Amino acid sequence: MNEHPYDALTPDRVIDCVETLGLLSDARIFPLNSYENRVYQVGIEDGEPLIAKFYRPGRWSDAQILEEHNFALELADAEIPVVAPLLFDDQSLHCAHGFRFALYPRRGGRQVELDNFDHLEQVGTMLGRIHALGREKPFQHRHDLTLRHFGEDSRAFILAGDFLPRENREAYETVTAELLRKVAPVLQRDWRFLRLHGDCHSGNFLWRDETPHFVDLDDCMSGPAIQDIWMLLSGSRAEQTAFLDTVIEGYETFCPFDPAELQLVEPLRCLRQMHHAAWLARRWNDPAFPMAFPWFNTPRYWAEHILALREQLYLLGEPPLTLGQV
Repeated sequence: MNEHPYDALTPDRVIDCVETLGLLSDARIFPLNSYENRVYQVGIEDGEPLIAKFYRPGRWSDAQILEEHNFALELADAEIPVVAPLLFDDQSLHCAHGFRFALYPRRGGRQVELDNFDHLEQVGTMLGRIHALGREKPFQHRHDLTLRHFGEDSRAFILAGDFLPRENREAYETVTAELLRKVAPVLQRDWRFLRLHGDCHSGNFLWRDETPHFVDLDDCMSGPAIQDIWMLLSGSRAEQTAFLDTVIEGYETFCPFDPAELQLVEPLRCLRQMHHAAWLARRWNDPAFPMAFPWFNTPRYWAEHILALREQLYLLGEPPLTLGQV
Protein backbone atom coordinates (compact mmCIF):
# COMPACT_ATOMS: atom_id res chain seq x y z
CA MET A 1 0.00 0.00 0.00
CA ASN A 2 1.27 3.46 -0.88
CA GLU A 3 2.22 5.78 1.94
CA HIS A 4 -0.38 8.35 2.94
CA PRO A 5 0.60 11.84 4.18
CA TYR A 6 -0.97 11.11 7.56
CA ASP A 7 1.43 8.18 8.03
CA ALA A 8 4.02 10.77 9.10
CA LEU A 9 1.73 12.17 11.80
CA THR A 10 3.03 10.04 14.65
CA PRO A 11 2.18 10.77 18.31
CA ASP A 12 5.63 12.30 18.83
CA ARG A 13 5.10 14.57 15.83
CA VAL A 14 1.69 15.66 17.11
CA ILE A 15 3.28 16.67 20.40
CA ASP A 16 6.18 18.40 18.63
CA CYS A 17 3.73 20.45 16.55
CA VAL A 18 1.76 21.54 19.60
CA GLU A 19 4.93 22.51 21.44
CA THR A 20 6.03 24.82 18.60
CA LEU A 21 3.42 27.22 20.03
CA GLY A 22 5.26 27.53 23.33
CA LEU A 23 3.19 24.91 25.15
CA LEU A 24 4.60 21.97 27.09
CA SER A 25 2.78 18.70 26.63
CA ASP A 26 2.59 16.09 29.38
CA ALA A 27 2.85 13.47 26.60
CA ARG A 28 -0.71 12.23 27.06
CA ILE A 29 -2.32 12.01 23.64
CA PHE A 30 -5.65 10.51 22.68
CA PRO A 31 -6.99 10.24 19.10
CA LEU A 32 -10.57 11.41 18.64
CA ASN A 33 -13.20 10.19 16.22
CA SER A 34 -12.40 12.02 13.00
CA TYR A 35 -11.64 10.74 9.51
CA GLU A 36 -11.52 13.74 7.17
CA ASN A 37 -8.89 15.36 9.38
CA ARG A 38 -6.88 13.98 12.27
CA VAL A 39 -7.93 15.22 15.70
CA TYR A 40 -6.24 14.52 19.04
CA GLN A 41 -6.69 15.44 22.66
CA VAL A 42 -3.28 16.51 23.89
CA GLY A 43 -2.41 16.84 27.55
CA ILE A 44 -0.77 20.11 28.61
CA GLU A 45 1.49 20.54 31.63
CA ASP A 46 -0.21 22.67 34.32
CA GLY A 47 -3.28 23.19 32.16
CA GLU A 48 -6.38 21.67 30.66
CA PRO A 49 -5.93 19.32 27.69
CA LEU A 50 -6.37 20.92 24.27
CA ILE A 51 -7.80 19.57 21.03
CA ALA A 52 -5.38 19.59 18.09
CA LYS A 53 -6.91 19.42 14.61
CA PHE A 54 -4.56 18.53 11.74
CA TYR A 55 -6.01 19.46 8.37
CA ARG A 56 -6.02 16.91 5.57
CA PRO A 57 -3.19 17.86 3.18
CA GLY A 58 -4.39 19.26 -0.11
CA ARG A 59 -8.04 19.65 0.81
CA TRP A 60 -8.40 23.32 1.75
CA SER A 61 -6.27 26.34 0.94
CA ASP A 62 -4.96 28.48 3.80
CA ALA A 63 -7.48 31.15 2.82
CA GLN A 64 -10.37 28.68 3.08
CA ILE A 65 -9.23 27.43 6.48
CA LEU A 66 -8.79 30.95 7.80
CA GLU A 67 -12.26 31.86 6.57
CA GLU A 68 -13.62 28.92 8.58
CA HIS A 69 -11.71 30.12 11.65
CA ASN A 70 -12.80 33.73 11.24
CA PHE A 71 -16.44 32.68 10.93
CA ALA A 72 -16.18 30.67 14.16
CA LEU A 73 -14.48 33.57 15.93
CA GLU A 74 -17.18 35.98 14.72
CA LEU A 75 -19.84 33.68 16.11
CA ALA A 76 -18.02 33.35 19.43
CA ASP A 77 -17.63 37.14 19.66
CA ALA A 78 -21.41 37.38 19.23
CA GLU A 79 -21.76 34.98 22.20
CA ILE A 80 -23.13 32.20 20.03
CA PRO A 81 -22.02 28.87 21.56
CA VAL A 82 -19.50 27.51 19.08
CA VAL A 83 -16.12 25.91 19.67
CA ALA A 84 -13.72 28.39 18.06
CA PRO A 85 -9.96 27.99 17.51
CA LEU A 86 -7.50 29.40 20.01
CA LEU A 87 -5.22 32.26 19.00
CA PHE A 88 -1.45 32.26 19.49
CA ASP A 89 0.17 35.58 18.61
CA ASP A 90 -3.15 36.47 16.97
CA GLN A 91 -2.88 33.46 14.64
CA SER A 92 -5.32 30.55 14.51
CA LEU A 93 -3.68 28.45 11.77
CA HIS A 94 -0.21 27.02 12.33
CA CYS A 95 2.22 24.91 10.36
CA ALA A 96 4.92 22.55 11.57
CA HIS A 97 6.57 19.40 10.17
CA GLY A 98 4.59 19.82 6.96
CA PHE A 99 1.16 19.82 8.64
CA ARG A 100 -1.31 22.66 9.08
CA PHE A 101 -3.14 22.56 12.40
CA ALA A 102 -5.24 24.50 14.87
CA LEU A 103 -5.80 24.16 18.60
CA TYR A 104 -9.19 24.27 20.29
CA PRO A 105 -10.36 24.24 23.90
CA ARG A 106 -11.71 20.91 25.09
CA ARG A 107 -15.49 21.03 25.51
CA GLY A 108 -17.48 18.20 27.01
CA GLY A 109 -21.17 17.55 26.56
CA ARG A 110 -23.73 15.02 25.47
CA GLN A 111 -25.48 14.53 22.17
CA VAL A 112 -28.43 16.76 21.38
CA GLU A 113 -31.70 14.79 21.44
CA LEU A 114 -33.31 15.60 18.12
CA ASP A 115 -36.50 13.81 19.17
CA ASN A 116 -36.77 16.22 22.12
CA PHE A 117 -38.83 19.23 21.05
CA ASP A 118 -37.24 21.51 23.64
CA HIS A 119 -33.81 20.64 22.24
CA LEU A 120 -35.03 21.10 18.68
CA GLU A 121 -36.42 24.56 19.38
CA GLN A 122 -33.17 25.64 21.01
CA VAL A 123 -31.17 24.28 18.07
CA GLY A 124 -33.46 26.28 15.78
CA THR A 125 -32.89 29.40 17.87
CA MET A 126 -29.12 29.03 17.66
CA LEU A 127 -29.27 28.39 13.93
CA GLY A 128 -31.31 31.56 13.56
CA ARG A 129 -28.59 33.48 15.39
CA ILE A 130 -25.86 31.90 13.25
CA HIS A 131 -27.69 32.68 10.02
CA ALA A 132 -28.51 36.23 11.07
CA LEU A 133 -24.76 36.80 11.37
CA GLY A 134 -24.07 34.68 8.30
CA ARG A 135 -26.21 36.99 6.18
CA GLU A 136 -24.13 40.05 7.06
CA LYS A 137 -21.37 39.35 4.53
CA PRO A 138 -20.42 36.58 2.09
CA PHE A 139 -17.63 34.06 2.11
CA GLN A 140 -14.88 34.90 -0.36
CA HIS A 141 -13.03 31.57 -0.47
CA ARG A 142 -15.31 28.78 0.76
CA HIS A 143 -17.23 26.89 -1.92
CA ASP A 144 -20.91 27.29 -2.74
CA LEU A 145 -23.51 24.55 -2.44
CA THR A 146 -23.98 23.76 -6.11
CA LEU A 147 -25.32 20.95 -8.26
CA ARG A 148 -21.94 20.60 -9.93
CA HIS A 149 -19.85 20.33 -6.77
CA PHE A 150 -22.08 17.92 -4.84
CA GLY A 151 -23.86 16.06 -7.62
CA GLU A 152 -22.22 16.16 -11.04
CA ASP A 153 -18.62 15.95 -9.78
CA SER A 154 -19.52 13.13 -7.38
CA ARG A 155 -21.17 11.11 -10.14
CA ALA A 156 -18.27 11.71 -12.52
CA PHE A 157 -15.72 10.58 -9.93
CA ILE A 158 -17.54 7.32 -9.24
CA LEU A 159 -18.01 6.54 -12.94
CA ALA A 160 -14.38 7.36 -13.78
CA GLY A 161 -13.02 4.95 -11.18
CA ASP A 162 -13.22 1.20 -10.72
CA PHE A 163 -15.47 1.29 -7.67
CA LEU A 164 -18.74 0.10 -9.21
CA PRO A 165 -19.17 -3.62 -9.85
CA ARG A 166 -19.93 -4.25 -13.51
CA GLU A 167 -23.44 -5.49 -12.73
CA ASN A 168 -24.30 -2.20 -10.92
CA ARG A 169 -22.75 0.29 -13.29
CA GLU A 170 -25.66 0.78 -15.70
CA ALA A 171 -28.18 1.09 -12.84
CA TYR A 172 -26.03 3.70 -11.06
CA GLU A 173 -25.44 5.64 -14.25
CA THR A 174 -29.17 5.68 -15.08
CA VAL A 175 -30.57 6.59 -11.66
CA THR A 176 -28.02 9.32 -10.96
CA ALA A 177 -28.58 10.89 -14.39
CA GLU A 178 -32.32 11.00 -13.74
CA LEU A 179 -31.85 12.41 -10.23
CA LEU A 180 -29.62 15.21 -11.48
CA ARG A 181 -32.05 15.98 -14.28
CA LYS A 182 -34.91 16.30 -11.79
CA VAL A 183 -33.15 18.32 -9.09
CA ALA A 184 -31.41 20.75 -11.46
CA PRO A 185 -34.40 23.06 -12.08
CA VAL A 186 -35.00 23.46 -8.33
CA LEU A 187 -31.39 23.88 -7.26
CA GLN A 188 -30.55 26.36 -9.99
CA ARG A 189 -33.20 28.89 -9.00
CA ASP A 190 -32.09 32.20 -7.55
CA TRP A 191 -31.98 31.20 -3.88
CA ARG A 192 -30.53 33.55 -1.29
CA PHE A 193 -27.11 32.27 -0.19
CA LEU A 194 -25.53 32.97 3.19
CA ARG A 195 -22.69 31.66 5.30
CA LEU A 196 -23.67 28.28 6.75
CA HIS A 197 -22.38 25.64 9.14
CA GLY A 198 -22.79 23.32 6.16
CA ASP A 199 -22.80 19.92 7.89
CA CYS A 200 -25.46 20.36 10.54
CA HIS A 201 -26.15 16.81 11.74
CA SER A 202 -26.57 15.61 15.31
CA GLY A 203 -22.90 14.63 15.65
CA ASN A 204 -21.90 18.28 15.29
CA PHE A 205 -23.75 19.49 18.38
CA LEU A 206 -22.87 19.15 22.04
CA TRP A 207 -25.54 19.67 24.69
CA ARG A 208 -23.83 21.63 27.45
CA ASP A 209 -25.08 24.12 30.05
CA GLU A 210 -28.64 23.49 28.84
CA THR A 211 -27.91 24.77 25.35
CA PRO A 212 -26.57 23.30 22.08
CA HIS A 213 -22.95 24.07 21.25
CA PHE A 214 -21.96 23.89 17.58
CA VAL A 215 -18.71 22.14 16.70
CA ASP A 216 -16.74 21.40 13.52
CA LEU A 217 -17.19 24.17 10.97
CA ASP A 218 -14.85 22.30 8.62
CA ASP A 219 -17.56 22.10 5.95
CA CYS A 220 -18.84 25.66 6.26
CA MET A 221 -20.04 26.97 2.91
CA SER A 222 -22.37 29.38 1.16
CA GLY A 223 -25.86 28.12 0.47
CA PRO A 224 -29.57 28.45 1.26
CA ALA A 225 -30.60 28.38 4.93
CA ILE A 226 -32.43 25.06 4.59
CA GLN A 227 -29.07 23.25 4.23
CA ASP A 228 -28.50 23.73 7.98
CA ILE A 229 -32.05 22.63 8.83
CA TRP A 230 -33.07 19.62 6.75
CA MET A 231 -30.60 17.20 8.37
CA LEU A 232 -32.41 17.72 11.70
CA LEU A 233 -35.52 16.07 10.26
CA SER A 234 -36.16 12.33 10.53
CA GLY A 235 -38.97 9.82 10.77
CA SER A 236 -42.29 9.83 8.95
CA ARG A 237 -43.52 12.80 6.97
CA ALA A 238 -45.81 13.79 9.86
CA GLU A 239 -42.88 13.61 12.30
CA GLN A 240 -40.65 15.63 9.98
CA THR A 241 -43.35 18.29 9.68
CA ALA A 242 -43.72 18.55 13.44
CA PHE A 243 -39.94 18.73 13.90
CA LEU A 244 -39.67 21.36 11.19
CA ASP A 245 -42.33 23.58 12.77
CA THR A 246 -40.49 23.40 16.09
CA VAL A 247 -37.10 24.26 14.58
CA ILE A 248 -38.48 27.15 12.54
CA GLU A 249 -40.35 28.56 15.54
CA GLY A 250 -37.02 28.96 17.32
CA TYR A 251 -35.18 30.00 14.15
CA GLU A 252 -37.48 32.91 13.35
CA THR A 253 -36.87 34.47 16.75
CA PHE A 254 -33.66 35.82 15.18
CA CYS A 255 -33.83 35.27 11.42
CA PRO A 256 -36.65 35.11 8.85
CA PHE A 257 -37.08 31.84 6.97
CA ASP A 258 -38.28 31.57 3.38
CA PRO A 259 -40.73 28.60 3.29
CA ALA A 260 -40.13 28.25 -0.46
CA GLU A 261 -36.79 26.67 0.48
CA LEU A 262 -38.68 23.56 1.66
CA GLN A 263 -38.70 22.55 -2.01
CA LEU A 264 -34.96 21.93 -1.58
CA VAL A 265 -35.16 19.30 1.18
CA GLU A 266 -35.32 16.18 -0.99
CA PRO A 267 -32.99 17.54 -3.73
CA LEU A 268 -30.39 18.30 -1.04
CA ARG A 269 -30.85 14.84 0.45
CA CYS A 270 -30.13 13.38 -3.01
CA LEU A 271 -26.94 15.40 -3.33
CA ARG A 272 -25.77 14.40 0.15
CA GLN A 273 -26.20 10.70 -0.63
CA MET A 274 -24.28 11.01 -3.88
CA HIS A 275 -21.58 13.20 -2.34
CA HIS A 276 -21.10 10.84 0.63
CA ALA A 277 -20.45 7.86 -1.65
CA ALA A 278 -17.94 9.88 -3.65
CA TRP A 279 -16.31 11.17 -0.45
CA LEU A 280 -15.67 7.60 0.69
CA ALA A 281 -14.30 6.71 -2.74
CA ARG A 282 -12.00 9.75 -2.82
CA ARG A 283 -10.57 8.82 0.59
CA TRP A 284 -10.22 5.08 0.01
CA ASN A 285 -6.42 5.32 -0.21
CA ASP A 286 -6.33 6.63 3.36
CA PRO A 287 -5.82 3.53 5.56
CA ALA A 288 -8.25 4.91 8.15
CA PHE A 289 -11.17 4.60 5.74
CA PRO A 290 -11.15 0.86 4.92
CA MET A 291 -10.85 0.21 8.67
CA ALA A 292 -13.70 2.57 9.60
CA PHE A 293 -16.01 1.78 6.67
CA PRO A 294 -15.38 -1.89 5.80
CA TRP A 295 -18.83 -2.19 4.21
CA PHE A 296 -18.03 0.42 1.54
CA ASN A 297 -17.14 -0.64 -1.99
CA THR A 298 -18.78 -4.05 -1.69
CA PRO A 299 -21.44 -5.29 -4.13
CA ARG A 300 -23.99 -5.12 -1.31
CA TYR A 301 -23.10 -1.49 -0.58
CA TRP A 302 -23.60 -0.42 -4.19
CA ALA A 303 -26.86 -2.34 -4.52
CA GLU A 304 -28.21 -0.66 -1.38
CA HIS A 305 -26.92 2.76 -2.46
CA ILE A 306 -28.65 2.47 -5.81
CA LEU A 307 -31.86 1.39 -4.06
CA ALA A 308 -31.66 4.43 -1.76
CA LEU A 309 -31.19 6.69 -4.80
CA ARG A 310 -34.24 5.13 -6.45
CA GLU A 311 -36.24 5.85 -3.31
CA GLN A 312 -35.07 9.46 -3.54
CA LEU A 313 -36.24 9.57 -7.13
CA TYR A 314 -39.71 8.64 -5.88
CA LEU A 315 -39.62 11.22 -3.07
CA LEU A 316 -38.75 13.96 -5.55
CA GLY A 317 -42.21 13.46 -7.00
CA GLU A 318 -43.94 13.97 -3.64
CA PRO A 319 -45.22 17.39 -2.48
CA PRO A 320 -42.64 19.28 -0.37
CA LEU A 321 -42.97 19.67 3.38
CA THR A 322 -44.99 22.62 4.61
CA LEU A 323 -45.03 24.74 7.75
CA GLY A 324 -47.83 25.36 10.19
CA GLN A 325 -49.07 21.82 10.58
CA VAL A 326 -48.56 21.38 14.35
